[in-house]
Amino acid sequence: MQRWIYHQTCGKKSKKVTTIWTLALYLLLCITLFSITFFLFPHNSFNPINDYNVLYVEPQLNFKDCDLSKGQWIRDERGSLYTNFSCPTITDSKNCLKHGRPNTDFLFWRWKPEGCELPRFNPKAFLDLVRGKKMNFIGDSVARNHMESLLCLLSMEETPKDIYKDADDRNRIWYFRDHDFTLSTSWTKFLVAGFERTHANKTGTGIYDLDIDKIDEQWAKDLPNTDIAIVSAGHWLFRPIYIHRGDETIGCIFCNLPNMTQISLKEGFKLVFSAAFKHINGCHNCKDNLVTLLRTFSPTHFENGTWNTGGACGRTIPFRVDEISQQSSDMEIRTSQIEQVDGIKGDSLKKKKFVVLDVTRAMLMRPDGHPNSYWGNKWMKGFNDCTHWCLPGPIDAWSEFLMALLRQLR
Repeated sequence: MQRWIYHQTCGKKSKKVTTIWTLALYLLLCITLFSITFFLFPHNSFNPINDYNVLYVEPQLNFKDCDLSKGQWIRDERGSLYTNFSCPTITDSKNCLKHGRPNTDFLFWRWKPEGCELPRFNPKAFLDLVRGKKMNFIGDSVARNHMESLLCLLSMEETPKDIYKDADDRNRIWYFRDHDFTLSTSWTKFLVAGFERTHANKTGTGIYDLDIDKIDEQWAKDLPNTDIAIVSAGHWLFRPIYIHRGDETIGCIFCNLPNMTQISLKEGFKLVFSAAFKHINGCHNCKDNLVTLLRTFSPTHFENGTWNTGGACGRTIPFRVDEISQQSSDMEIRTSQIEQVDGIKGDSLKKKKFVVLDVTRAMLMRPDGHPNSYWGNKWMKGFNDCTHWCLPGPIDAWSEFLMALLRQLR
């Protein structure tokens, strides 16, 4: 479009030129202007759509008539709000396009709930909504994945300041000074206290012991300073785990040992999340109006194997609703998690609020959104990542869910 404008401008002016030298000067000027435009604003088929700074209209969402978790992915040619070039904070392992992912179709889909319109994410409106607040993502690396997605979205409005990183780069704190908003992570495998058993040579066995009477100290320490807590975990439970309540051994997940109570994965999720929400509800030194959101389980999409047996996720388009199972183990886990929120709501103290950020069904339909082999891990060649999500990618929709829920709580 810019090239057309310059050529039209040059064409009109050239009609008035009566000498060859003047015409040459005008042509030189046109070429110079075009070159400056091209290099300062290079064409990029993934340029972000900067519609976040238009007049924001209050979303009309009535949750009695609209379940955000039910819907379908529809084609959206606008693409994402940011690119893997425009967001400088993308973790290298989530930068799929940088590592050679050849197709970009996964960027051009939006979640459309049944019965309503989910507003497109608006960074300016979100930052105004959380002004003066502290938001903490409590969970594993997928929780961190969500935080990084939100960080990229918000960076389109204000550049955050990186104010803390621990030695393992697991716990991070970012500060948006213009809005006095703090975004952070509290990394935890299980939410409750967990310890890996070791061999005699101190190497890990992959077998864990959990105590549901004790909360992981890291996020428990951070909770009193939190206004909005987004709680999620789960992928670390897919291994042999002994579950204890203090000195009492309740049973084991994936153990199949004689004289040992077998605990299903669904029951294991129930015990862990029930303990976490009871701790939050009973936190007397936490803020009275603390908002806790459960982000439901994020499914993996390994096909033809698991992560360490050659499993991959090379699909390039979303599933339709009729292509996923509503009775899958992922949906069972989601239901177990939601039941723990429903069980705590009636006992919530003072002004504490518990809300469900339900993404499981939507993400079951996105087998195309994972890094797969395009995650740049040179130490794990041959292993594919079908657990985390590319940035930009379908995980950006989680922040649209989040914003809609927070606006409902105002």
